[in-house]
Amino acid sequence: MDGENVTVVTHFVLLGFTESRALQLALFALFSVTYLLILVGNILIMATVANDRHLHTPMYFFLGNLSFIDVCHASVTAPKMLSDLLSGEKAISFAGCVAQLFFLHLCACAEIFLLTVMAYDRYVAICHPLQYPMVMSMRVCTWLVGSLWSGATVHSLVQTVLTVRLPYCGPNVIDSFFCDVPPVIKLACTDTYLTGMLIVSNSGMISLTCFLALLGSYLVILVSLRSRSAEGRRKALSTCVSHLAVVGLFFGPCIFIYSRPTTSFSLDKVVAVFYTTVTPVLNPVIYTLRNQEVKGAMRKLRERQVFSWGK
Repeated sequence: MDGENVTVVTHFVLLGFTESRALQLALFALFSVTYLLILVGNILIMATVANDRHLHTPMYFFLGNLSFIDVCHASVTAPKMLSDLLSGEKAISFAGCVAQLFFLHLCACAEIFLLTVMAYDRYVAICHPLQYPMVMSMRVCTWLVGSLWSGATVHSLVQTVLTVRLPYCGPNVIDSFFCDVPPVIKLACTDTYLTGMLIVSNSGMISLTCFLALLGSYLVILVSLRSRSAEGRRKALSTCVSHLAVVGLFFGPCIFIYSRPTTSFSLDKVVAVFYTTVTPVLNPVIYTLRNQEVKGAMRKLRERQVFSWGK
């Protein structure tokens, strides 16, 4: 190689889940239904929040953005995964692989930042209710969403540059069903220890720091609820429990994968499925199951559509 970063590999091969054709078709059916539920559930939430003026508040503004991110996040990996399961063709071009890992980290980091912002929103609403309208105005909320996308873009660019700058001149088989930084850099024909540590310090620290900030904010909320009435505690805990469930489902897999050096575990694929597919399909269920406002708005939206179709 003469010390130059010459990229010889033009494509990668994704091993996927299994070589069994019958199992591939079964997984195709399962993940097709799951992806359809992700699209329907999250788009329904976005439409509900957009069409009901009573939901034009910071909490539901962030919920609509979370649904948008979930649709984008799932769409980065699911279409390629379904195509591979159906056709058996598991190759992906080098450029396609780089694009996939860029948008994967963009959406994942945006969701991490958004969940942190949503926790701050609940903290201000519960602990400082009088200052809430001023602190969390729609202008501030819009600025926060723009900032989190900017931060996520910077993070994703760093991850992508760290990956692309390595030389790939030999093996091209990725032991996963999508392109991500840890399994890709394992194929580089050079020592990747330093790059791996930079990735851990970037992705891992973002996940862990935001998770600790979330836990801290909810600890403060729980302490402040001791002086509230039973009805006030019930209402506050109802929204907090839903958010904490989503936080646990998303942050757990992210911390497991990105807060350690680039070593592989047998559970990695299962964990990857969890945060790329399972969490996006569960988020709409979690946020609507305990939320009477969202369920009521969905009923009104459905009745409005039925009425307009009957004209």
